Amino acid sequence: MAKIIAGLGTSHVPAIGAAMDHDKTQTPYWKPLFDGYGAAREWLAETNPDVVIVVFNDHASAFSLELIPTFTIGVAPEFQPADEGYGPRQVPVVEGHPRLAWHLAESLILDEFDMTIANEMPVDHGLTVPLSIACGQPEAWPFKVIPLAVNVVQYPPPTGHRCFNLGRAIRRAVESFDEDLKVVIFGTGGMSHQLQGERAGLVNKAFDTAFLDGMTGDVDRLTKLSHTEYLREAGSEGIELVMWLIMRGALADDVKEVYRHYHIPASNTAAGLIVLENQP
Repeated sequence: MAKIIAGLGTSHVPAIGAAMDHDKTQTPYWKPLFDGYGAAREWLAETNPDVVIVVFNDHASAFSLELIPTFTIGVAPEFQPADEGYGPRQVPVVEGHPRLAWHLAESLILDEFDMTIANEMPVDHGLTVPLSIACGQPEAWPFKVIPLAVNVVQYPPPTGHRCFNLGRAIRRAVESFDEDLKVVIFGTGGMSHQLQGERAGLVNKAFDTAFLDGMTGDVDRLTKLSHTEYLREAGSEGIELVMWLIMRGALADDVKEVYRHYHIPASNTAAGLIVLENQP
């Protein structure tokens, strides 16, 4: 059977992708951030998953205010990098795993999660930047990818508790698949940041650190954070962290932290990364 063996949480700051695309990763500003990604890339290469489920949010590339699904799963054979106004990123086309994706869609819907099914969906920096963070700049991504998009742009987004339970349902769905696959799940977005208004540029290191600690130490506390707490403590875009809870819910109850990296600033935000493995 298929099995989720590990999870990775990471920010998906668009400027990180731009730094890679324009060969600026070793400039004085960016080098401390990118130096911290090496250990995670080595870990992922050694883990060598067959499939990665990437939980991300769209930034008005595939969806707009005309259509706002809460949870969307991509079931296509491939997903093209989106044009976000300056041309698509020159990264590999994302190759899907339709058979597992359709199995997930069926299992999740019958498990009473109302998934939107996407047979075609461009993927923007919310998905491609995490792949670049984890894999560098390969000619092709080294695994199949199943995109799972979450609405964290238009109020109301799903709660952390709902996202955690979706992760649990994803674990059940993967383990009922009849092919022997190693699966890793990414939770992306965050950490604390705000892009507009009087609090633009907000970073709350204490909140971010406590969130990272809670991924192994007290995930129950994280699932109970309200929308208001995210807004107050982590800024208007800090709500993206609920997507990390989908990743955490998809793992075993008992996990170990393999690696962590946290850096300020990355553009106008903090950038965090954590690698978690199921305990044997």
